[in-house]
Amino acid sequence: MNLNTLRLGLIGDNIHASRSPLLHRLAGEMLGRPTTYDSLIPAELGQDFHEVFANCARDYRGINVTYPYKEVAARKVVVDDPLVHGIGAVNTVLFEPEGPKGHNTDYSGFRAAYARVRGDTSPGTVLMIGTGGVGRAVAFGLAGLGAAALRVVDQDCAKAETLAAELRAVAPGRTVEVYRDAVLAAHDADGLINCTPVGMEGYPGTPLPQTAMARASWAFDAVYTPEHTQFLTEAKASGLQIISGWELYFYQGVHASRLFTGRCLDEDLLRARLRED
Repeated sequence: MNLNTLRLGLIGDNIHASRSPLLHRLAGEMLGRPTTYDSLIPAELGQDFHEVFANCARDYRGINVTYPYKEVAARKVVVDDPLVHGIGAVNTVLFEPEGPKGHNTDYSGFRAAYARVRGDTSPGTVLMIGTGGVGRAVAFGLAGLGAAALRVVDQDCAKAETLAAELRAVAPGRTVEVYRDAVLAAHDADGLINCTPVGMEGYPGTPLPQTAMARASWAFDAVYTPEHTQFLTEAKASGLQIISGWELYFYQGVHASRLFTGRCLDEDLLRARLRED
């Protein structure tokens, strides 16, 4: 292998359909930096997350981390950004001489995706289903965007309550409530968000019935494989403005590439090339 090759990877479960390898290989090509990007699935490697992570620390410049390991990864790295430390989940790790450093480009990526579609329009009152790693990043992003109120739903009520308490602490002017019933929480909500794996390849379905969408104005799905999930398809059919998970995928990847390489990409060209594929 070329000694100047940038070696990257993605640790996660059920990632065969991920387009992150394509994004980072294209980014490397555009920057004139040969790049490899490996899909690292612990079960298929016969290792647990900790073993895969340790091997990456020896052999890789950096990695991305996806479901269900983002919160575990946050406990294995140094996080310099207090906001990312508050999120408690990382999706990007750089292996530095002094040790692994953690970042969260889901947070910055969500904010960029929202701004691309909705500009500076306030999110209003938002229902968010799922409070795992990406959900935590999106929730903090919503607070930063000025959401008037956030209603969180998760099968693990303790996780939802913990996130709600942390958000109240960092955004005391915001109303943050925990609901057990997503349909009830959707009543009169302006925005509807799916941050669960429901809808992705291997996890078919939707976390919210279409009948609960009628009064909302916009929807976002963190799932991007497939891009047109049942959740977003039904939201669009109900007249909602759509922010696809593809936009989060794109911006979190662009921001991660900047961390991996220290260089900025031509975003329009990268977007066009990804859409061509």
